[in-house]
Amino acid sequence: MPALSFSQEDRVGNWLMYFGMNKVSEKFSIHTEVQYRNHTIAPVNVEQLLLRGGLNFHFSSTAFTSAGYAYIAGYQYESPQLNPEVEEHRLWQQFVTTNNIGRVKLEHRYRLEQRWVNKHYRNRFRYRLMLFIPLNKPQIEKGCLFLGLYDEVFINGKNNFFDRNRLYGALGYQFSKSMSIQVGWLSQQQSSFRKNYLQIGLTLNPDFRKK
Repeated sequence: MPALSFSQEDRVGNWLMYFGMNKVSEKFSIHTEVQYRNHTIAPVNVEQLLLRGGLNFHFSSTAFTSAGYAYIAGYQYESPQLNPEVEEHRLWQQFVTTNNIGRVKLEHRYRLEQRWVNKHYRNRFRYRLMLFIPLNKPQIEKGCLFLGLYDEVFINGKNNFFDRNRLYGALGYQFSKSMSIQVGWLSQQQSSFRKNYLQIGLTLNPDFRKK
């Protein structure tokens, strides 16, 4: 890594991420998310700041639906401005279901987005298939080292049908029932442009229900 030099044409960036799902009742939980995305691998040149919140309804332990709002601020490479060049307000809805094949846990996520990007309206559909593979235990639990792998395709509602594709692989560790971390690599393809990102993601899911 230190031997690499980075410029505006860098093909390696950095994402620092936090995800939370906090149960407030048997059927409902709150989704919270912060992503600090950087043009370069060192987190000193912000590309995007994403803030997302929502409400989840749990049909069962293996299926839930969500709806919420997200704000995304986008900055040009080495932007001198304090304010973002691109601002997006987004409504989103999703359905997530999981199942197991042997030791492997599969997660299917279907997401719809209504986007206002600098006041221009757009629709988008996303589908992500993610695999969780425990390495040192029969299932993902406290003290488990695991692999996280996914592919996600983005489809626009009009104009260019293909928006982008994300391919991801990471090594994760489950500290407790409510806390885990993943460190991995994401390759994002947008039409003829590809960029890679080092990703560090923290998941924290404390239960807010009264005991």
